[in-house]
Amino acid sequence: MTPEMLLTMIVLVFVIVLFVFEWVRVDVVGILMMVLLPLLGLISPKDAFVGLSSNAVVSIIAVIIMGAGLDKTGVMNQVASPIIKIAGKSESRIITFIGGTVGVISALMQNIGAAALFLPAAQRISKRIGIPVSRILMPMGFCAIIGGTLTLVGASPTILLNDLMTIGGEKLEPFGLFTQTPIGLCLLISAILYFIVFGRFILPASKGESDEGVTNALMQAYRAFETIYEIHIPEDAKTTGTLADLGVQTRYLVTTVAVAHAAEKDKNFVPRSSEELRPGDDLAVVGRRKNVMKMADEMGWEVKDSLESFAEALSRTSAGMAETIVSPRSELIGKTMSEVDFKTIYGVTPLALFKGNRIYYSGLTHITLSMGDTLLLFGPWDRFHILKNHPQPRSLTFSTPLEGEILRPEKAKLALVWLGVALLQVVFLKMQLSVALMSGALGMIITGVLKIDEAYSAVDWMTVFLLAGLIPLGMAFEQTGTAAYIAEGVLGVLGEPAPIVLLGVIGLMTSFFTLVISNVGATVLLVPLCMNMAMMAGGDPRMAALVVGLSASNTFVLPTHQVNALIMRPGSYRTVDYAKAGAGMTVLFLAVELAVLYFFYGI
Repeated sequence: MTPEMLLTMIVLVFVIVLFVFEWVRVDVVGILMMVLLPLLGLISPKDAFVGLSSNAVVSIIAVIIMGAGLDKTGVMNQVASPIIKIAGKSESRIITFIGGTVGVISALMQNIGAAALFLPAAQRISKRIGIPVSRILMPMGFCAIIGGTLTLVGASPTILLNDLMTIGGEKLEPFGLFTQTPIGLCLLISAILYFIVFGRFILPASKGESDEGVTNALMQAYRAFETIYEIHIPEDAKTTGTLADLGVQTRYLVTTVAVAHAAEKDKNFVPRSSEELRPGDDLAVVGRRKNVMKMADEMGWEVKDSLESFAEALSRTSAGMAETIVSPRSELIGKTMSEVDFKTIYGVTPLALFKGNRIYYSGLTHITLSMGDTLLLFGPWDRFHILKNHPQPRSLTFSTPLEGEILRPEKAKLALVWLGVALLQVVFLKMQLSVALMSGALGMIITGVLKIDEAYSAVDWMTVFLLAGLIPLGMAFEQTGTAAYIAEGVLGVLGEPAPIVLLGVIGLMTSFFTLVISNVGATVLLVPLCMNMAMMAGGDPRMAALVVGLSASNTFVLPTHQVNALIMRPGSYRTVDYAKAGAGMTVLFLAVELAVLYFFYGI
């Protein structure tokens, strides 16, 4: 072992220690590698920052921007809705549908692309059903990685296999597009079952940054509200009439925020006190559960278990609460909300008024407003954003942040067109992935799907610098000969093992190398070595190459894989979370891979 090899190993141990103990953030570790490796002479200064312009990192930036464009136009809402409709609020079914969908998509495109495009949809599903996003993103990420094993073109390592399978100057029989599909399917199914069975033990229960919503916080602050309830008025209901006549707010302290009329098949999201309720109608209300149940019982109405008619329109991603203050120069000062036709002009529903030292929950529209009065409002997020963006002087000042955003559904077709343009370049024109994806991202920006500032904000720069810093570490492993030294040493110790034992060691060794160098680098390094070792042991060199290509996707215990790095911040994951869930997944991956090879491939 040369001094450079020893120094490279010391740096690797140092990086792993930093990852495990989290003394600094992971992106700082990446930046540290860019500086430390050239200072130690393990790589050239020119190579130190090559990661920032690498195909992988630029592709990640581009695909995140395109994912943000699809989300901004509401496309991801359309993806999330059918999954929620089928899976309901079951965590296991959500994991099954999301994991299966992303896994299949990863079979046809780069796994980082599939994960990045589906990330906004997974986050929206988490918000709408109330499951912590940390319990959804890791299964999604692992399935995206495994999905690359379904076809020969699903991941970079397997794409390279046919070109690398040469022994003694002769090319071996190439693999077909679906040669590995049975193995990939078994791996994907086993991963989904792994999270369904052991998910509650291995997935972090901590909530990501976006899980705790402003609406939930406001409901806790204003104790008269607990959640949104949907009520159905049966066809044989005798108690009908206007909201005012029925005393929904005055008698029960329950505020109606939406009404769906069965006869007209329309919905009103700013109902007035004169709104008439008839048999067959549905209404969404906000209030204490005991008050809502008392009202429904006395009226002969039915309280549904969850939102149905209003599931999309009143989901946390579409509507919610905001606390506002009457501004010093507001036109509302000295007037009542009924006098200024508040609901019509502002398009939101007042829930409570904090005036002086008292909170009013009923009769709000008839109370004269003063400067500094606090109004709790409910409505669609786009209406709140319009109010917040009004030019000065504004009537209302927002004292709480807004969760939602103004979507651009009219740009949805353009977003899909640019996604298609990018993918077509990859599939048919064989354009480099980074160039093709960045052209799609640029197209979205130029055509107004996203503003350039929104594109910059969408990119998770922590992920970018983490990956950009790990790429030169992998280069140091290869350039100093450390990777080849370790591989040859391990294979030399084996002697002449049984074919299945040899494949197991090859799979384990490949899994280790993909944690410290790129999966492509590990594949290029190990395929020739392992094929020759298989020949010497009397095994099948093609199967040895296949195990290397598949095991290059067995990288779950550290956030070094592009997909793991991508979901780290949105899921608020720590390195220990990957180690906890990834250790079992790594063992399961190898076991399933070898079992399928043994029983179905004649090893």
